[in-house]
Amino acid sequence: MIMRGVLYLKKLSTKKFAIVCLVLIVFISLSSTVFLYYRQNSPAPVYLGVSFCGNTTMEAKLLIDKVKDYTNLFVLQSGPVSYNITAATEICDYATSQGLDIIVFLSWFDPEHSWRYPWIQEAAQKYGDKFLGIYYYDEPGGTQIDYDWTNHFITWSNNIKESDANNDPFYQKLLESSEGYLNGTIRDYNTAAQIYANYIRNDHDLSLLKNSSIQLFVSDYALYWWDYLGEYDVVFAQLGWNNSATQEIDLIKGAAHLQNKDWGVIATWKYHNAPYLGNGTEIYNQLLLSYQAGAKYLIIFDYPSIEENPYGVLTDEHFEALQNLWEDINNPAITRLTTVEAVLVLPQNYGWGMRHVNDRIWLWNADENSPQIWDISQKLITQYGINLDIVYDDPQFLITEKYNKIYYWNQTLINFK
Repeated sequence: MIMRGVLYLKKLSTKKFAIVCLVLIVFISLSSTVFLYYRQNSPAPVYLGVSFCGNTTMEAKLLIDKVKDYTNLFVLQSGPVSYNITAATEICDYATSQGLDIIVFLSWFDPEHSWRYPWIQEAAQKYGDKFLGIYYYDEPGGTQIDYDWTNHFITWSNNIKESDANNDPFYQKLLESSEGYLNGTIRDYNTAAQIYANYIRNDHDLSLLKNSSIQLFVSDYALYWWDYLGEYDVVFAQLGWNNSATQEIDLIKGAAHLQNKDWGVIATWKYHNAPYLGNGTEIYNQLLLSYQAGAKYLIIFDYPSIEENPYGVLTDEHFEALQNLWEDINNPAITRLTTVEAVLVLPQNYGWGMRHVNDRIWLWNADENSPQIWDISQKLITQYGINLDIVYDDPQFLITEKYNKIYYWNQTLINFK
């Protein structure tokens, strides 16, 4: 998906693949009354900005100079800069000196770049409140949903059969489980959900940052609920690809509000080729709707660089959209949600991509419940718009004590508009 364009780095790609493989290994081995009052009731800042994905400090400074008068957030999301301590420091120094708060992506804490964790600790002290936190990893939920599991299991099964491990009881169990996935006899959503959240939660680097009280951000386009269960502090829902912005907003804010987290959105690609982003009006409408729904972070994804454009993929109409949004954020007449009218409760651990009725569930194809869930979700989204939260049945979170009007995925809607 979109954000992967920033991460064309061999080490990060290898790390992402390693996560997928480890999740597979662990999974297969385990398979055998009132409205909700949101955090926006108390005064809180709203952050509007761009994510910089260019290559040089000069490009970053040029973008900062362009947007500093009508934004307050600069997301340093450059792959090349994440490997260059001098560039990272220079860009953060300049952004903060121009009055912008910063979120920094620095890839993984691999031994070849041992400066990263100490740099983060120093940055937290140096920049103070202007250092909001670390953008750690990217699209874990999207990777889980869109990975080619079938080919992986086929390759894995063939390798086991052709190796000396074929007679080992442990590998034999893995082989049976792999074949169970391929023939459809294994479908365990609870185990998949547990492993997904636990893997994020127990990641060494993430734990290191959490123990240092560094706020953790991630961008995703699926499984927001479990990103939060994995202990991310803030998740940015990606708005793009002609997906329903309202649905993504209802999913991300439902997950954040019920789990008492902050949330945001990042406007990403609409097209695979130039101009990549939607036009200024489309981006403005997406971000304004998110602001009205209560988003704390509103970001435009600036990647890649278009020929002869010094500002990456952003054009004058996108900068105009940012200026208009800045005026909206500072306009007391623009109201924001403090309550919701209704909530839709999906089955526990139903990790569905939900981009269409046949989307994947964890690592499986859609099941017999998908059409019914799709139907009721689309009807309720049409009826309530951003006044709907979409959450998951989970005994950790008392839905009935926080919502007045509750719809469950398997109920029949009578006399529904």
